[in-house]
Amino acid sequence: MDKNTWIGFLLIAAIVVGFSMLNRPSPEQMAERQRISDSIRFVQDQQQKAQQLSQQISTQLNADQQHSLEASSDSIAQQTLQERIAATFGAFAVAAQGEEQTTVLENSKLRLHLTNKGGRIQRAELKDYKAYGDTINPLCLFRGNESSLAFTIITANNRILSTDQLYFTPIQQDAQHLTMRLMTDDQDAYMDFVYTLKEDDYMVNFDIVPHNMQRVLAQNINSLEMRWQQLIPQQERGRTFEERYARLQYMLVGGDIEELSEKNPDQQRETARIRWIGYKDQFFSTVLIADDPITFAELESTPKTPDTHYIKHYNTKASIDFDITGQKSTSLRWYLGPNHYTTLKAYDEDLPADQQLHLKELVPLGWKIVAWINKILVIPMFDLFMGWGLHIGIVILLMTMVIKLIILPFVFASYRSSAKVRVLKPQIDEINAKYPPEKMQERQQATMALYSRAGVSPMSGCLPMLFQFPVLMAMFWFFPTAIELRGQSLWWAEDLSTYDAILTWDTPIWLLGDHLSLFCLIMTVANFGYTFITMQQQSTDPNMKFMKWMMYLMPLMFLFIFNDYAAGLSYYYTLSLGFTILQTMIFRWSIDDKKLLAEMEANAKKRGNQPKKSGLMARLEKMQQEQQRLAREQAKQQTKKYR
Repeated sequence: MDKNTWIGFLLIAAIVVGFSMLNRPSPEQMAERQRISDSIRFVQDQQQKAQQLSQQISTQLNADQQHSLEASSDSIAQQTLQERIAATFGAFAVAAQGEEQTTVLENSKLRLHLTNKGGRIQRAELKDYKAYGDTINPLCLFRGNESSLAFTIITANNRILSTDQLYFTPIQQDAQHLTMRLMTDDQDAYMDFVYTLKEDDYMVNFDIVPHNMQRVLAQNINSLEMRWQQLIPQQERGRTFEERYARLQYMLVGGDIEELSEKNPDQQRETARIRWIGYKDQFFSTVLIADDPITFAELESTPKTPDTHYIKHYNTKASIDFDITGQKSTSLRWYLGPNHYTTLKAYDEDLPADQQLHLKELVPLGWKIVAWINKILVIPMFDLFMGWGLHIGIVILLMTMVIKLIILPFVFASYRSSAKVRVLKPQIDEINAKYPPEKMQERQQATMALYSRAGVSPMSGCLPMLFQFPVLMAMFWFFPTAIELRGQSLWWAEDLSTYDAILTWDTPIWLLGDHLSLFCLIMTVANFGYTFITMQQQSTDPNMKFMKWMMYLMPLMFLFIFNDYAAGLSYYYTLSLGFTILQTMIFRWSIDDKKLLAEMEANAKKRGNQPKKSGLMARLEKMQQEQQRLAREQAKQQTKKYR
């Protein structure tokens, strides 16, 4: 860089510095500028504060305006809601809103919880019973939404309402009387649901009493449509049996009992008059009884799957009489209790035959002759022994002894007939040796001739056993339905009304299930023992081998059949088999085969050449002769054919 360049830069710098110094403001000018700057800053601050205040005022005004608008909207909405309620429910608008509450009715047997919404029974507890596995709380037939009852009403302005939409006013007189009142906008027009629970009883009176309802209801009403549904919860250990005995039953006027299928979904449209409808479980029932018969009903039963913890779902839509003027109330009754034969039978005492309820038919006792034995023998005897305060195991033991004494003559006759056949065994063996199997007709004819000379009927041992069969079947039906066994323990069995499993497993075995019952196993062993003793007296004919094999197979079949049955039934059959084996041993000791054979031979000599023929023997001989005649004719036809 040369000298001229440096001189140029210095001149420029001097000019700039000199210009700056000449244009620098004086102290007065600087003070004025600061004042102006401060004023501008103050004004800006005031503007900002004013803007913030304006925003706050605007926000508050908007909030106040919004609140005012909302209050106005709520008022309009409330007014609109009331108008809608009034338009929908008409005179019943006063009952369309409320808070659900429950009221309790109870006596020594029942505790009922009634809800003011719908004026119905919401929960029913049986104080004397417990659900399986619960030793503290009373058994509950239904609770909450498991059951519902509603009636359809038609208002004067043609509005169709349901009582389960409306709130009733509870008026309780005492612990056993309750009135659920359905109010209207007319203070003198209302409808009462009156519940009366008697002391020490499972029956609840339910009366529908209208008061001046012709003012608010349609004038042409003469009946109410009733809708009643209920879920049946599983109450017992053995679901299989509970499902088998749970069913919807109803009685027609005249006494006929009808029922829907217990296995499959079923429905029935019934136009005949119905006296009562029963929602039945194995040991408990909810029954609606109409003093004036139900004129029409649609009934439905639906089985539930095990994962729902319910057994069945029952549903009924029915029409019941209703007097809108209130001159006559609609009288119904609820039975909420056990399927106990004696308890149910008591409701028909002192009633004319045409007014009896026949609620005892809720307890299945078998076919007519079997049910007859249960009603006149088994149940009275069972009640008698239970009335003595004995343990249930002793009661069943005494029943077994009495029944064995009653059928003892038949058993002895059967054994004596079998003994006669047994002492003739050597002579029968001779006949079998003389006539080979190819000459079966000659063998049978010779055998029957021997029986005829000895005065023996091979069927006489079977006939007495046939008389015992109805008694055995009566016990078969009685024990699974005897509620007295429910919750009663005996040795290892905690509940004699269900199976007594000593072994359980997860994967069910075909026919056997997922458990093994000990009483059933003991009964099977006893049955094998009795079969073995019986088979020792039978013929050694090779043709009887299949029959003997079948006799030994039967006890094994009983193991599979009775494994799910009540332990009380297996206990009874075990005792019965034990007494039968003991009787057989005593009979063997008391009957001398040699003396019996000598007696038979002496009687044969007295009759001479004319053998004694019983009616059965005569028919068998006639059948043999007819069979031989047909065989000869067939042989002749075959001979002619080949000539």
